Amino acid sequence: MGTFRIEGGHQLHGEITPQGAKNEALQILCAVLLSEEKITINNIPDIVDVNKLIALLEDLGVKIQKKGSGSYTFKADDVNLDYLQSAKFKEDGRGLRGSIMLVGPLLARFGKGYIPKPGGDKIGRRRLDTHFEGFIKLGAQFRYNKEEHFYGVEADKLTGTYMLLDEASVTGTANIVMAAVLAEGTTTIYNAACEPYLQQLCKMLNRMGAKISGIGSNLLKIEGVDSLGGTEHTMLPDMIEIGSWIGLAAMTQSELTIKNVSWDDLGQIPTVFRKLGITVERKDDDIFIPKHEEGYEIQNFIDGSILTIADAPWPGLTPDLLSIILVVATQARGEVLIHQKMFESRLFFVDKLIDMGAKIILCDPHRATVIGHDFKSTLKATTMVSPDIRAGVSLLIAALSAKGTSTIHNIEQIDRGYENIDERLRAIGAQIVRV
Repeated sequence: MGTFRIEGGHQLHGEITPQGAKNEALQILCAVLLSEEKITINNIPDIVDVNKLIALLEDLGVKIQKKGSGSYTFKADDVNLDYLQSAKFKEDGRGLRGSIMLVGPLLARFGKGYIPKPGGDKIGRRRLDTHFEGFIKLGAQFRYNKEEHFYGVEADKLTGTYMLLDEASVTGTANIVMAAVLAEGTTTIYNAACEPYLQQLCKMLNRMGAKISGIGSNLLKIEGVDSLGGTEHTMLPDMIEIGSWIGLAAMTQSELTIKNVSWDDLGQIPTVFRKLGITVERKDDDIFIPKHEEGYEIQNFIDGSILTIADAPWPGLTPDLLSIILVVATQARGEVLIHQKMFESRLFFVDKLIDMGAKIILCDPHRATVIGHDFKSTLKATTMVSPDIRAGVSLLIAALSAKGTSTIHNIEQIDRGYENIDERLRAIGAQIVRV
């Protein structure tokens, strides 16, 4: 188990560039299975979850070449379907949540797709019903081996249809779209997710020859085609990492510039941090965060009631940033209610912040009230364990703002989503060592 040792209480300074988007990468990489032609993908983040998926694709027989830093070519012209029934696939696929999105492309192109029950973060139930209900509506037969927790779908032919998704699942929508592009006839998906990463997937598929309309809305129309070709695609910067660096700058009262953020794809993120009293300045396509030497004050609602920040499907706030926002609120002036609607275990890491001296009331598994210190008292250094990717980075931000030396164990969770985070933080003045 890896460990970070962090000496907190230091101001940071300089520029930091966000990595390619993790959540986009997991979708885009699965989509290479839809074509036998060469596909080039750029700005791929060098993180554990993405590297696991690349290794899975290689084991499936996809020819992969590294062109440079974050740039690869993929050619799926000789896919080994027998690997899907192997013990190695059942073990490797279980360790990666994003592996579920292999099923849609495999089903569309080869008539069958299998997956072990995926693992990933310990943040509560993450059901797969939306994925498989979509495949069934397209004409697939579903089967499930309870002893091995192994899912499968098979179809001689997929046929386009109308479907109303039970939830606007990002991975569910991506999976169904990838299955529908090669189905016979027209598929209409209502209540589709419309996150920028899903828009990126649809635009890439269209460049490959798919016919998808309604991109960016919750109503997608897909006219099936016989085959798809090759293309080149570049990932967006990771909006979760961008939000993490905004929070880090505010908590450490540092002046930071976040480079090349793709402002038009950030949605509510700058607005939500501004509601916490943080100055978020746009400079071309960069974000500039000045030193908050006087702190930052949480806005109330216009009727004077306490501010509530909640996650919601796009264009609402992504749930992946609520852990960061909660930590940032611990040093704000004022109070805020954090409402995490999607995952019932994601707020349980607040006990570690309470140990550090934060004023947090965990109302229930989904809601926490934070009373900010306004920097009148700092968080205390402590020893803690990272429970998931986003909570891990939130605890890291807390440790960088705390007086004294903190230790964070199980940093493999952080490495799953953040590329070379210790090196990049040291470059802007953080005192962090990987043990």
